[in-house]
Amino acid sequence: MPHAPRDVAQIRLDNALRLFDEFVAATVKHPDAAALRGLERRFAERLQIQPSYWSQIKSRSRQIGERLARQFEQLCHKPAFWMDQDHGTAPGALNAPAPSTAPSPADLSPSVPQDDDERFIVGLVLTYYRRHPLRARGRLLDLLGEVLTPAPDAAPAPQRAPAPAPSPQAEKSAWAEVAMRVAPLKGKKR
Repeated sequence: MPHAPRDVAQIRLDNALRLFDEFVAATVKHPDAAALRGLERRFAERLQIQPSYWSQIKSRSRQIGERLARQFEQLCHKPAFWMDQDHGTAPGALNAPAPSTAPSPADLSPSVPQDDDERFIVGLVLTYYRRHPLRARGRLLDLLGEVLTPAPDAAPAPQRAPAPAPSPQAEKSAWAEVAMRVAPLKGKKR
């Protein structure tokens, strides 16, 4: 059964995403969300376009025109009209990868906050750490040590000297400052 020919705009988009995947694979072995955002900016620079323009191309609000397709080919060292050809999605193309899209940040790193509650907690911890790095580090490590301590039959870990405890008033003041800078959680939609 013959397939309808694919739209050249869709083929160019698929190939641009393929070029980005090649760029990511050549640049880092295990990209996380932050690295991916930085790579998108660097990829846009390589293509000599603004990062916002690359974002619009990916979101399909802009199409890759003739001149831009040739620019992508030249800057990514591809043969002429490579962007206009379907690479690996034609019927009967064996072992060819499907056109890929950039993975979501959640796929790349399970440590990326998934919802508003997690973003709130991460924001609190980061704000506390940035304001009082030594104190926050000691306290957070102590707290996590309690939770992540191995079973009693395991060998004991070497003990660290505890961080000096701040006065209760100073701690209360620090948390009040942190709380003022963090937006309250939105109610759950029902």
